[in-house]
Amino acid sequence: MMLRELLKDCVDLGIRDESFLNKEIKGVAYDSRNVGKDCLFVAVKGERQNGHDYIGEAVKSGAVSVVYELNNSCGERFARSDDANEFRSRAALIGVQNSRKALACIANNYFRRPSEQLILIGVTGTNGKTTTTCILKSILESFGKTVGLVGTIHHMIKNREFPAFHTTPEALEFQKLLNDMLIAGCTHVISEVSSHALAQYRVDHSVFRVAGFTNLTRDHLDFHKTVERYFQAKERLFRELLSEGGIAVLNIDDHFGRGLNAELEKDRMRKKVTYGLGPDADITARDIRSSFQGLNFTIVYGNETHHVRSKLSGITNVYNILAAAGLAVSLDIPWQSISKGIELTETVRGRFEKVDLGQKFLCVVDYAHTEDALERLITTARELSATERAGTSLPRSRIVTVFGCGGDRDRGKRPKMGEIATRLSDLVIITSDNPRSEEPADIIRDIEKGAVGKNYLVEPDRREAIRRALDMAEDEDIVLVAGKGHEEYQEIKGVRYQFSDRTVIEEIIRENLMKRKTS
Repeated sequence: MMLRELLKDCVDLGIRDESFLNKEIKGVAYDSRNVGKDCLFVAVKGERQNGHDYIGEAVKSGAVSVVYELNNSCGERFARSDDANEFRSRAALIGVQNSRKALACIANNYFRRPSEQLILIGVTGTNGKTTTTCILKSILESFGKTVGLVGTIHHMIKNREFPAFHTTPEALEFQKLLNDMLIAGCTHVISEVSSHALAQYRVDHSVFRVAGFTNLTRDHLDFHKTVERYFQAKERLFRELLSEGGIAVLNIDDHFGRGLNAELEKDRMRKKVTYGLGPDADITARDIRSSFQGLNFTIVYGNETHHVRSKLSGITNVYNILAAAGLAVSLDIPWQSISKGIELTETVRGRFEKVDLGQKFLCVVDYAHTEDALERLITTARELSATERAGTSLPRSRIVTVFGCGGDRDRGKRPKMGEIATRLSDLVIITSDNPRSEEPADIIRDIEKGAVGKNYLVEPDRREAIRRALDMAEDEDIVLVAGKGHEEYQEIKGVRYQFSDRTVIEEIIRENLMKRKTS
């Protein structure tokens, strides 16, 4: 592809010699290790590495064009160097105001704008993205569509799974994924869209036909610094990236969702579908019956009512189902397929995932790693247990919660999560999550500052913490293991070790059941 084609519609380009625009480009990279002959290298600044430090290496590896940021000291230093002067004699050195924005544009052009040939749906919010997108995938497939999925747990092209290293990949990988899905015959692509991706322009230049907003609570403040900036990143999906005529699907029971709805209301051309449990929502639910076995309720949409069943549990999943239904309605999917897709959706890995090997207590693995998600998890378990025991003489179930907080992340949420866990649980075991470069003991001390009682133990070793919870569990107890969900690793001092909460739980329960058989 010609450099001229790659740079189409990219703004703020500083090109001194336009003769290079007809140069043939055989690849695009933002990692100097991936640069090959006749490649375009885009230097971007990451959280740990600055691509501008590797421009020289990229040139030596075969880059024939380099995009760099004009206001980046490393990039400007290279631009003034003798190496740059020699480079300009045979290739293009292109200065831009924002190289991440340029990368998004270039990646989109390189893969020939795949989203324009797909129906691309984006879902953003703090909690519920993964479950909502999985429900919507099931709905679309029930309607006979061929679907791709970009998500936290994995990416899927039809029924093939691929590892996900980020909820939303970098721009180059995102556009490649869309292109691969298009080639594979996908008609629809559902993408979780993270706040990091929106702040770093990873999905810019993609055409989103429908976009959903689930909720917003404190998270990622180590990156965004304030809740306001966190929300501003999220709302880019609706203000800047949703296509003309696109439809916004909003949770108006959420404070930020209501605010976004009010702002979009000012744009008379913007189409919206709202959902929630209140009377003002376009799509709502009534007659909700929830148990550990699943949900039964009626969806109300205008003058229509539709009964739905789901294997998912709890009010949180009522919201996720309403979100998926709202997205499906916006895509003109008939209610017969919506109801069928909801019913066929299996429990999502690491999202209120029950582990049942015949033990006499309930064990649940959940990804809850924010204060709001942890509160919802424990409250849901308490409410479901109360519902199942209503009208019986059975005592109240005891709730044992195992959780920790990640290192090198927002420290402000640690005492808040400690307060929530100790207030709502009967017993809490505070342990490690992914301590990363921090000392587990330091993280645990931060959590303990919020504890409101003495109903907790400390066990830094996560495996041992889970073992202690399971060993202490009595008949009819509920053990909640929160924070890692689907993750299959634990990161300690920069090293990722194999670790799956579910696998560890299964191993310990099997051991305990075997001991009881032989005793």
